[in-house]
Amino acid sequence: MPRILSQTLLLTVACSALCACAVGPNYLRPPVAAAPAFKEPAHAPGWSPAAPAETVLKSDWWTLFQDSALNDLEAKVAVSNQNVVAAEAAYRQSEALVREQKAAFFPTLSLNGSGTRSGSGGSGGSGTIITTPGGGVVSASGKASTSYRASLAASWEPDVWGRIRRQVEAAGANAQASAADLAAARLSAQGALATDYFDLREIDAETALLQATVEGYQQSLKIAQNRFNAGVAPHSDVLQAQSQLTSTQADLADLGRQRAAFEHAVAVLTGQPPETFALAAQPGWTAALPEIPAGVPSELLQRRPDVAVAERRAAAASAQIGVAVAAYFPSLTLTGSYGYGASELGKLFSASNSLWSYGLSAAETVFDGGLRKGQVSAARAGYDQAVAQYRQAALTAFQNVEDQLAATRALTAEYDLRKQSADAAEAAAQMVVNQYRAGQVVYTNVVTAQATALSARRSLVQATATRQTTAVALIQGLGGGWAAPTAR
Repeated sequence: MPRILSQTLLLTVACSALCACAVGPNYLRPPVAAAPAFKEPAHAPGWSPAAPAETVLKSDWWTLFQDSALNDLEAKVAVSNQNVVAAEAAYRQSEALVREQKAAFFPTLSLNGSGTRSGSGGSGGSGTIITTPGGGVVSASGKASTSYRASLAASWEPDVWGRIRRQVEAAGANAQASAADLAAARLSAQGALATDYFDLREIDAETALLQATVEGYQQSLKIAQNRFNAGVAPHSDVLQAQSQLTSTQADLADLGRQRAAFEHAVAVLTGQPPETFALAAQPGWTAALPEIPAGVPSELLQRRPDVAVAERRAAAASAQIGVAVAAYFPSLTLTGSYGYGASELGKLFSASNSLWSYGLSAAETVFDGGLRKGQVSAARAGYDQAVAQYRQAALTAFQNVEDQLAATRALTAEYDLRKQSADAAEAAAQMVVNQYRAGQVVYTNVVTAQATALSARRSLVQATATRQTTAVALIQGLGGGWAAPTAR
């Protein structure tokens, strides 16, 4: 018996030594053409980062906007947003699949036990059945026998050609892709929440503006009515003032509809039913606008979850080539068992009743009609497809960041100009109202000046919110502070 065990051990060691090789290509990250710097910052005069990238692009990036209400809402996304919860479950599933694949490295052990009572009933199966006091059953006209067995069996398929290792490699890459999917889902929900929140606050600011405007238009209507009553102004002035007032009140009502839609969206993003959620208005709301350094394009490949997903899918596809190539080689299986057999239960585990066996089997497909060749070709094509998708994801990421940097630059200039326009239009409207009171201009001039001033002020409020949402989009484009995990 020791000799047999030694031979088995030597055979196992030899097979393990063979496991050092794994067929198929070893994965290398596909190269992606990336410029040394983003284009847009170079065309933004005076642009400079407010802080180093590592302090700005962090996981809780929304705190850069210095809004406590937004901070509270964002804290609920990771635990309550159902898309994030689903992505987290998918990640846990992918981790379990890695453990499932790794189990193939180890032998399978099974414990078996049996007890059998058999006999014959004589010619034609007839005979008298007698039950013994101990519960046994014998045949008076035949023979009966009892046998008991207990054994421990093992079966192991050594990973000679690396098939299992490639499967584990693929599962690990897919798990990392799933982790990036989770980060992408979280970042998407966080970005959508911040965008909807800023749009809602823009509605609050615009509502406050229109409410103040309605009060001003009510005063203008009173002035026109008084001048008409005094006989120094036509009735058309009153009608124009009424039309201007009611039109603005209608716009105010529509803002209420828009705000409700944004409030409902925020509720769903935080995992709450809209009917139980309310966000108090903040008419005087202002938010900080952080300057966000973009870093260099090559860093984007590790900071964008969607790019990391595509790259990890390429790694998994590369491993599948090795799995397909391994099918060309024979599969080896080691088996062994050790146990006992006896006709009496009390003597079952006696050394003289021990039973053992071991063996090595090999299987090789001789002809498959081109099946394995087709599988390898399919795996290589799948890898080429995954590489192309990875490179396309990287190019799209570069484009997205450049777009947001361009928008940031343009909106900075636009905001300054719209503020100048709003200030000038407001001053002009006040001058025209004073002129109308003095009878120097007709009321049409007042309507035109006030409409221009209102449009300019609303455009300024909207530009302010657009700068906020563009900052959110830029942070999302830069990965939101996330970093790709190290390859397994």
